[in-house]
Amino acid sequence: MLRFRSLVRNSRGEWNLAAYPPQNLTVATTGASGSIFLRHFLLAVEGERRIQTVNFVASDSGLRVIAEELGLRGRSQLLAQILGRDKAPRKIRQQSNQDIGANVASGSYPADAMVILPCSMGTLARIANGVASQLIERAADVCLKEKRPLVLCVRETPLNKIHIRNMYRAADAGATVFPLIPALYNRPASIDAMAREFACRVLAHIGLPQPDAYRWKG
Repeated sequence: MLRFRSLVRNSRGEWNLAAYPPQNLTVATTGASGSIFLRHFLLAVEGERRIQTVNFVASDSGLRVIAEELGLRGRSQLLAQILGRDKAPRKIRQQSNQDIGANVASGSYPADAMVILPCSMGTLARIANGVASQLIERAADVCLKEKRPLVLCVRETPLNKIHIRNMYRAADAGATVFPLIPALYNRPASIDAMAREFACRVLAHIGLPQPDAYRWKG
């Protein structure tokens, strides 16, 4: 299949080539609350026909939060448990956060975009300050240096000045700071509905609009 590329404008107003829509996606999760949003995002990308490959990375803290919030039993068949299914997903591949030599750690690997959901303040701090000792931060660093879309779904409240400065640093380097704030104007009937709509918003931001997403009509 041919991969069409288009010009997109980065945070500094510069034009760069980027795959549109992305076919090869990196998804990471870290030690912040919001695992239900991760579940629905992974369900969405697994069912998105335009995406061919998803590399999934979870930090140790992220694994602990997922287990507590989603009621996981151990780490066997982790992705199937996150998705609430009996078998492993077809296109999502798990990578170890300790494997600094994994495919997504290299700029030569054709990852089109990366989403960190949720993104903890510690992960944000390391990305914003170029500390890439594990795979999540290294993959994010690669996105920034290769001028590829990097979406940080940060989750914390209240924010202190260090958090705000780090969000500015990350945005100034080219990342999109996309706080984990659900929409309410569509009157969601459940937490799952909120999480699905948030997933749609993130996917639309990276060039994958969803046909069933809510659209404000005024």
